[in-house]
Amino acid sequence: MSNPTAILLTIAKRPAAGRTKTRLSPPLTPEQAAQLYECLLRDTLLLLRRLTGVRRGIVYTPPSARGYFAQLAPDFDLLPQQGDTLGHRLDNALTHYLTHGYRQVAIMNSDGPTLPLACLQEAFDALARGADVVLGPSDDGGYYLIGLTRPAPRLLREVQMSTPTVLADTLALAAAEGLRVHLLPPWYDVDDAPSLHRLARELVDAPPETAPHTRRYLAGLPLR
Repeated sequence: MSNPTAILLTIAKRPAAGRTKTRLSPPLTPEQAAQLYECLLRDTLLLLRRLTGVRRGIVYTPPSARGYFAQLAPDFDLLPQQGDTLGHRLDNALTHYLTHGYRQVAIMNSDGPTLPLACLQEAFDALARGADVVLGPSDDGGYYLIGLTRPAPRLLREVQMSTPTVLADTLALAAAEGLRVHLLPPWYDVDDAPSLHRLARELVDAPPETAPHTRRYLAGLPLR
């Protein structure tokens, strides 16, 4: 059954050589890293489309990329990123939808397209059952998804992002705020050479509907 007050977002940027997935160079060239990110993004959108019963959106940057994302995902709501830091941008996006008629809003990364669909289903089930916050822990100490039922700016604005303690710091603030937290199964982002090789190994035996764009692209790279 469709829930018109639930939306799943992904935070994304327009691929650009030398500006996208720079930690993947090496082993990839800057051009390859940007091309790979576009595949990851396309496959993330496919994953979002597989989750039924919710609306979908992209929180994008730069602002001039609206046309690119409108062509890439004409069925998605589009919202430009606003804010000087990742935490501010996440908070602004979540608060925007939570104050415009949505009761359950989750936002995830755009570089983990092999995330099991069950994790996304669990996120919205938890929010519907009364969780204030849903977090998907990532292997680097952060999270791949955060979902809210009401604005919680401290969780995003007072945590220093891109550090190994992001998840722990967020959980501590949630406890201090008296928020009910549900943790999803852990997963990983594709940010560096080890996670890239992990992805390549995982796709060898993955079902054919899992990350098809990324699978085809990696098949043409001489990864070792």
